[in-house]
Amino acid sequence: MLTKAARGLMTTERDRIADFDADRLNQIVDLYTSTGIHVYSPGYMGRQFSGVVPLAGLVDLVSSVVNQPSTFYEAGQLPNVAERLMAEELGRLIGWDPDRLAMVTTSGGSLANLTALLAARNRAFPGMLAGGAADVRDGIPAVAVSEEVHYSVTRAAGVLGVGERQIVRLPVDRSGRVRADRVAPALDAAHRRGLRVFCLVASAGTTSMGAFDPLAELAAVTRPRGIWLHVDGAHGASLLVSRRHRDRLRGIEHADSLTWDAHKMLFVPAPCTLLFYRDGAEARGAFGRPPGGRGASYVFDEEPDVYSALDSGDQNFECTKRPMIMPLWTLWAVYGPALFERKIDRLCATTRHACRMLRSEPDFDVLHEPEANILCFRYRPADLEPSALHRLQLAVRHRLRGDGRFFVSKVDVGGVAALRVVLMNHRINTAHLAQLITEIRTTGQRVLREEAAAPGPRAERSPR
Repeated sequence: MLTKAARGLMTTERDRIADFDADRLNQIVDLYTSTGIHVYSPGYMGRQFSGVVPLAGLVDLVSSVVNQPSTFYEAGQLPNVAERLMAEELGRLIGWDPDRLAMVTTSGGSLANLTALLAARNRAFPGMLAGGAADVRDGIPAVAVSEEVHYSVTRAAGVLGVGERQIVRLPVDRSGRVRADRVAPALDAAHRRGLRVFCLVASAGTTSMGAFDPLAELAAVTRPRGIWLHVDGAHGASLLVSRRHRDRLRGIEHADSLTWDAHKMLFVPAPCTLLFYRDGAEARGAFGRPPGGRGASYVFDEEPDVYSALDSGDQNFECTKRPMIMPLWTLWAVYGPALFERKIDRLCATTRHACRMLRSEPDFDVLHEPEANILCFRYRPADLEPSALHRLQLAVRHRLRGDGRFFVSKVDVGGVAALRVVLMNHRINTAHLAQLITEIRTTGQRVLREEAAAPGPRAERSPR
């Protein structure tokens, strides 16, 4: 067991500092690198984090050693400047006015989504920051989200005090995209219930199927109603770097805020999330700031200067924050955007090729046309009973994970389990995809043979 192995590597010395043991350290490093998911392996196709560009890992090590928290300029000077520079570079790709936008880094997309929802809520209900729910007079606060929205958004709504009954869920099409024609009726129905929808959350690359919502069409509905449009582009916003694929985010320039995880398709160490605001003035609306520095005089200056203008403490929940921008900015400074563009283009092309390969196999069902680097499908032999389809996918995925040659994920599509690949490694090629297909088929047939040979009614057995 891993716990036993890890405990065995811990010194038993308690009364003095133990002597440095190089062998113990080597064993710890070996145990660390040999366990968990091997993200650099071509067989790794299961999650949305990846191996990093080596230089990014080196800069992350430097960040750990110099240990400069980046929320305030005086503590982390270059990271704060680097944030401004990357805001200019990436904001240009979004299509926002560089003199007006704002960007802050946060520890993950979940915190970024929560922060954006806070800013949206406080704009619509300015009294809530001080008075809480008791200060609400004009309708019950509500948010509208896709049926495929990331779970962090509904969690954030709960943190904000927006109950489950105040979450307006917008229907999606078969590919997982919000149906723009159904949004206005849903918002009208919410209004009749006494709800005031203050934010609509769209997705640019859903976690399940990698779907991109129609942002321009959604903006056309939200803007006349004064509803904040937040785009959760944690996964898919990186396609803005690609001239070939940035049209997937057509209409992003009309959004009010955007979550962008650089630790996904920009291949830097986690966490590195970028939260953008079209109007930089809105960035300070999430948390407010003690007037004149009162209440937090240990960090906020009573008389701001040219340096404190680079601080992000009044726009961010975190006080001590890693300088997570440094690996991204360093790669951008050394290699330029073409490094990211080429890798993104390669991964998207490989995913489309995987789709074609699977469509050519009679015992596989492809569930959608991939919009980026996520593809969902099912292994479905001709004689398989419909009632066994769900548990067969789970059994295949479970065994693949246990065998260790391939790692794929799973997701329910239409209430039935599907296998899901997320191609994050540019070393994956046609041969690896062919091996995966063979492995799934072989594993699936073995599961079905074992199930057929097992005693008891078939309907009561579950492949494992």
